[in-house]
Amino acid sequence: MNVRIERVLPLSNPLLRRDACKVGLRRTFRQKSPTWEERLADAVTPLWRLNYEEQLQLKVERQQEILRELSSRLSNTDSVPLLPIIPSPLRNGYRNKSTFSVNKGVDGNPKTVGFYIGTGKSGNVVCVGGGHLLNMPEKHALVARCYEDFIRQSPLRPCIVFSDGGHWREVTVRTTSAGGAMAIVYFHPQDLTREQKSQHKAKLVEYFARGPGSVCRLDSLYLQESAMTRCSHQDSPYQLLYGQPHIHEELLGFRFRISADAFFQVNTAAAAVLYRTVGELTRVSGGETLLDVCCGTGAIGISLSSKVKRVIGIEVMEQAVEDARHNAETNGVRNCEFLSGKAEAVLPKLMPSLDSDSGLTAVVNPSRAGLHYRIIRALRNHLSIRRLVYISCKPDGEAMRNFVELCCSRNEQKKLTGEPFTLTLAVPVDMFPHTTHCELLLVFER
Repeated sequence: MNVRIERVLPLSNPLLRRDACKVGLRRTFRQKSPTWEERLADAVTPLWRLNYEEQLQLKVERQQEILRELSSRLSNTDSVPLLPIIPSPLRNGYRNKSTFSVNKGVDGNPKTVGFYIGTGKSGNVVCVGGGHLLNMPEKHALVARCYEDFIRQSPLRPCIVFSDGGHWREVTVRTTSAGGAMAIVYFHPQDLTREQKSQHKAKLVEYFARGPGSVCRLDSLYLQESAMTRCSHQDSPYQLLYGQPHIHEELLGFRFRISADAFFQVNTAAAAVLYRTVGELTRVSGGETLLDVCCGTGAIGISLSSKVKRVIGIEVMEQAVEDARHNAETNGVRNCEFLSGKAEAVLPKLMPSLDSDSGLTAVVNPSRAGLHYRIIRALRNHLSIRRLVYISCKPDGEAMRNFVELCCSRNEQKKLTGEPFTLTLAVPVDMFPHTTHCELLLVFER
């Protein structure tokens, strides 16, 4: 007799464990251990077992919790209006960038390309292919499989732990909605001679340009030699081995150039919705200066350029700034200026020179780490900024400190002397279906 046992699926995310009963996660299954593919899906896309409406409800509840936490920190009894969550137009296969690791697979093969399960500290790392993940495009999975095939044919060992030697490391795949594709292979040179490195690069080109990997139809193939876990183009230049130096994306009627290491929102279809919503929230009317902090390749500033007098973008990655300038020129946009450097160094020097008569509106789009305190201080203390739109991918992290410092009472010790902002509106935008994450747009006014 078959016995059916009702149990809760393994959920690694505390939020899901807490809210499982609310969204009806309890399902009936035969009692068996999850497959490696299921375990990876639970780790990378933990909401994949829910229908999309249930996913959105879960995310809304989480944003409500975050706003309540912020209100309590500000001793604010007024609730912040949270508008309905804006869904992603594309829910499956939406990622335009994926980075695949190399490590020991389920069968013990150290030349397996995919995503990790487990931790190095516990010594139970297993690399599992990611082609089944709901957010993974087929092209990305195809490139990963071909790269795995290539390195398994190569006499060089994979570089899993730097101190253990080896050469082949991750591969990043970038694609566009029109079918453009770029692959970036990360390679540890160790003690290979220039001639030896050239030989292995030639084999890589041969495989993807004319060999079995040509099925990927790559427009660009890059390689970065690096003895560090992560390094920039300035630290170790990306070497174009084959094809075009850039791929291009169409967004909101504009054409954007994308370099190997430039930031671009990972969900292009949802990015169009995000930027359109940002434009509505800024309420710019033609005479203002738009300050675009952490501007990436300039998508927000360029998309809003026709609605403002001037756009000033600041970005730390030099290559992204070059792309932004090129994008503005390509699209015939003449009122955008993009500055390269750390925003915490550039912005305080820039602010006193800005013309405050026409008004200033700021949009900030930092990484998960939030904004440096010098940036917050510069924005807070420039009284001409009456409206600020903060795009946060992790509002319950370091960004929470930013929100508090924008809105708290004047603080001479922290040099927060400007009139405090008030958080007037929040809008969640789902950029990452099947995960617990979403972007939260927050409007600060004074």
